Amino acid sequence: QVQLVESGGGSVQAGGSLRLSCAAFGYTYTINCMGWYRQAPGKERERVAVIQRYSGEISYAGSVKGRFTISLDNAKDSVYLEMNSLKPEDTALYYCAANNGGPCPAVEYNYWGQGTQVTVSS
Repeated sequence: QVQLVESGGGSVQAGGSLRLSCAAFGYTYTINCMGWYRQAPGKERERVAVIQRYSGEISYAGSVKGRFTISLDNAKDSVYLEMNSLKPEDTALYYCAANNGGPCPAVEYNYWGQGTQVTVSS
């Protein structure tokens, strides 16, 4: 089993920045993909950014490309999401996710964090 613990959410004004962190615990050696999803009220959960743990291959949602940056620290079993130029439509509950298989942009993730709220005001 793998446990994921997120931190770093909060409230900012439009144009601001936030950095989310997620640390993995447990059988972390089994993880192949890590990433971030988000879910806004009344909307379906959507993939934000994912990264392949060993190749470093990254995939972003079109809505965040150029504004968000995902990174990985394998030594710390951690993944990060740097969010810049935030917009009100980025407001959502952000979840860290991990998976044993792949490919990372398409696979169904089987480990999830508890979620951290990001609120962007106009």
